[in-house]
Amino acid sequence: MNILANDDKMLEELKKIRVLLEPKPAPPAPPAPKGLWNEFKNFLSKYKVLGLAIAFIMGVYLGGLVQSLVKDLLLPAIGLAIPGLGNLATWKIPVPGTTLDASGNPPEGYTGQLFGIGSFLVALITFIIVAFVIFLIVKVSKKWGME
Repeated sequence: MNILANDDKMLEELKKIRVLLEPKPAPPAPPAPKGLWNEFKNFLSKYKVLGLAIAFIMGVYLGGLVQSLVKDLLLPAIGLAIPGLGNLATWKIPVPGTTLDASGNPPEGYTGQLFGIGSFLVALITFIIVAFVIFLIVKVSKKWGME
């Protein structure tokens, strides 16, 4: 008889534990803010739009900075290192071949095509540098747990 009483007590305790472990209903959501200004602030905070806008603006200016670095510093330095090449940023290849002046312009009356290899090199090197900087930023942010 004593064993049955202990089983009943244990069963009663297990029922209490089950009630305590049942998930509670979620609290009701706060009421939506009234007014256009409050809705706008809610939109900004919910979708992190301000952070996205800041990242976009910084990316645009980072791209401009890197493009200037490549076009105005790196490619002219490479052009100086290679004799007879000049500034790689303004390098053009004429087809059919002709001589170009110091600015990369063909002679008067030239009817061929000029391929701006230098402009392509500027864009390519700029892309590689910006992509590498973004890679480093993502790598550091993951390391710091700021995903």
